[in-house]
Amino acid sequence: MRTKDVKESEFEDYYGRYLRKVCVDTPLREGFSVGRDSVLAFFKAIPEEQWNHKYDKDKWSIKEVLQHIIDTERIFAYRTFRIGRRDLTPLAPFDQNGYMEPSDAAGKTPSELLKEYIAVRESTLALINSLSDDDLCAIGTSSDKPMSARAAAFTILGHEIWHVDLINELYL
Repeated sequence: MRTKDVKESEFEDYYGRYLRKVCVDTPLREGFSVGRDSVLAFFKAIPEEQWNHKYDKDKWSIKEVLQHIIDTERIFAYRTFRIGRRDLTPLAPFDQNGYMEPSDAAGKTPSELLKEYIAVRESTLALINSLSDDDLCAIGTSSDKPMSARAAAFTILGHEIWHVDLINELYL
């Protein structure tokens, strides 16, 4: 199962920005391992003194961006799980800004954030590996729009690429 297999009818237009970040030939399961290694290498290369940097006063710091990547992976892994298990209960949207303050990302060390990222990714990998290709093709409802389990999973991969690109462009 590759990114190119996901049809536009399987996700809301908004998420296309993330799916287009993932190479069309990326195999889903492999993408999570490769993505993990790439994201870890990227963040480990950032000097610790830069982790609190914000490119504007109302924007998130690098720490907060990584926390957002982690939180979003949790949300979309849950969507992947629910849809893949054929739970047809509509899934509500989430307010990413509402998650930031209670996360206390600013109070965490880079090392703590990276450990959290690894733990979440390992959990997501276990989930993805537990789902069959048929499970991943299942379609449910997320944010009042159709979404397949595989589109939710590929969104995780594209979302982290999106934010790594933004950090490179705006923070470093």
